[in-house]
Parts: sequence; C-alpha cells; structure tokens
Amino acid sequence: MKLIYFHGFGSSGASGTVETLRTLLPEATIIAPDIPVDPVEALPYLKQLCETEQPDIIVGTSMGGMYAQQMRGFLRICVNPAFNMSTSSQVLKTGTYKFHNGRKDNQKEFRITKDIIQHHNQMERQQFKGITPEDQEKCYGLFGINDPVVHTYDLFKKHYPHAIRFEGEHRLNDKVIRKTLIPLIKELLGDTV
Repeated sequence: MKLIYFHGFGSSGASGTVETLRTLLPEATIIAPDIPVDPVEALPYLKQLCETEQPDIIVGTSMGGMYAQQMRGFLRICVNPAFNMSTSSQVLKTGTYKFHNGRKDNQKEFRITKDIIQHHNQMERQQFKGITPEDQEKCYGLFGINDPVVHTYDLFKKHYPHAIRFEGEHRLNDKVIRKTLIPLIKELLGDTV
C-alpha cells in the first residue's frame, strides 16, 4: 500500500503524524513531501507527485486536507480541511514565521506575503469546481468535534457525502490516528493494508 501524506500549514513531511503513520502501518510506503508555501507552486507540485507516484490513498490534514480534496481521481481522506485559509485562518497573515518541523531543504523560516494570501484566495474560489460523482465517492472528510481552528464540515457536506465526525480537536494525536484514521484507511483499502 502506498500512502501520500499532505501536512498542515507551517509543517513539513517530518511531522509527528508521519512518524505515527509509519509506526502503525509498517508495511506501507508513506511519502510525505514538504509542501511549498505558495499555492501557485504547491498545487501543481502535489498533482504531479500524485500522478507520478499513483498512491492507493492520500491523507491530508488542515491545509493538507484542502490540497488533498483537489487531487481528483484519487482516494483521499481530508482531516479537518482548511478550505478557507485566506478568509478565516488566523495563521495566514503577512509576516515571517518559523516552520514547526525540519524540512528537507533545511529552511527554518518562511514568509507570507500579500501575493501568497491572494494566491490562496484565488485557488480557494476554484477548489470545488469539476467534482464528478466518482470524485464524490473517493473523498472522505474527518472532522474533530472540538476543533477550535477549522469549521468546514458543512462546506464539505455540500460537495461530498462522506463526512465523519470524530472525538478530537484540530491536530491529530496518536489516539485519533489509532482509533479513527487507521481504521478508516483499512476500511477503504481492505486487503491492501
């Protein structure tokens, strides 16, 4: 089984979630890219990565869930997807920030500019266009009941039938990964896990 994981804003492919997934799915190949900060770079990069790697499933959290939703044709799980980062996010503000985790290019900081926020806004306005009935069946949303950051359950339900609430907050922890995410992956992939 091949899984591609898309991290959240300000994080990297070296997040704790990736390590937990690798521990709990030891037979799986888990690919976890560092996502570029600007969606003008990030979206084409992630689409090309998925086309090249042909994963069995894509899992994305927060900003990564927003990107995962746009990977049409692939089976995907969007965890607390941040569909409206440019308008409702408390983190997407101009300035210089530190990455939460180490990145492959060793960058420690990143800048958010007005252009990057505008690029997010332009992408967000297009992100649900072209969804086919097949795509609707291949996209699952997991939403923490106590998420204080992202509130996109209703927006997801407008476009997709598979929205699941779980006992938890915005960030995934080991318990939620074990009790909610891994069982859903196994249910969706069956014997390939």
